Amino acid sequence: MAAVTRTPLIAGNWKMNLDHLQAIAFVQKLAWSLQDAKHDFDAVEVAVFPPFTDLRSVQTLVAADKLPLAYGAQDVSSQDSGAFTGEISGAFLSQLECRYAIIGHSERRSLHGETDEIVNSKTVAALKHGLVPVICVGETAEDLEKHGSAAVPVSQLRAALEAVSSDADIVVAYEPVWAIGSGKAATPDQAEQVAAELRKVIAESLGEDAAARTRILYGGSVKAANIAGFMREPNVDGALVGGASLDVTEFSNIVRYQKHVGV
Repeated sequence: MAAVTRTPLIAGNWKMNLDHLQAIAFVQKLAWSLQDAKHDFDAVEVAVFPPFTDLRSVQTLVAADKLPLAYGAQDVSSQDSGAFTGEISGAFLSQLECRYAIIGHSERRSLHGETDEIVNSKTVAALKHGLVPVICVGETAEDLEKHGSAAVPVSQLRAALEAVSSDADIVVAYEPVWAIGSGKAATPDQAEQVAAELRKVIAESLGEDAAARTRILYGGSVKAANIAGFMREPNVDGALVGGASLDVTEFSNIVRYQKHVGV
């Protein structure tokens, strides 16, 4: 596999939290605190994923103040336009200069019945509109007991990458469902084992070059106290942070994992 340096990505999924005014205050404070701490945004990329209603405000702020933060949407429609009440097209997100879109988060899969086929169609739609899909995969506690840790995420990713071009820019987020919001994270070793299997799937589906450059994130009860352990693993390239991304100080410390804990 080609030697490629993957820029770590720390991404904050706000879920259904913070209105557009709170989003402005949060993003300003986050950017200021990281800039004050002399964070190198080229060394560790930082992205936030606000609710849809916040995106225009975040876009305006980031553009006006030239903030070195990336941002994205928490979901995207598989459709371009039309009679799809409540859906948000990738075309709209591109116009808001979103870089990313989260696809197939476990909450979308469990609460909204999103199948592997839907996740695949949304992945294709995101890429069509110039968005980088952050494809979420992960197993439940029941899956873990029945199939082991990697089987379900591997099959989910394989399905998500159907008909995806080998030069596509994607991010994969491994989020064991049993760890999300539980306070009980996977161990770095568990995360690494699954990430290594996911990288093999990318190699099989999109080729060795894609596997070498694609970032694989870990998500599930990530905090400042445990991030450095994950980031030491060769196949873990960042984190998709949930609850901790709503606390500016905690999220800033996660972003700055290289400084506050030796890696």
